[in-house]
Amino acid sequence: MPLYSYHCKDCDKDVELLIRASDTPVCPSCGGPRLDRLLSRTAPEGQSKSLIKSARAQAAREGHFSNYSRSERPR
Repeated sequence: MPLYSYHCKDCDKDVELLIRASDTPVCPSCGGPRLDRLLSRTAPEGQSKSLIKSARAQAAREGHFSNYSRSERPR
């Protein structure tokens, strides 16, 4: 299932929803059905590795290692 970005006309919030293309989305905040699908942007290819590295470093500082393999965990 694809991840789509929507803007709710009722509560004026932007949300991302994982739904089938055949389903009708509803806003998780207010339950309203009036959602406009937004154009989603992808991450630039050159920055993805540095974003992952910085996110993993922050997780390590906070003590979260669940997304690491055993070889990547500190000893």
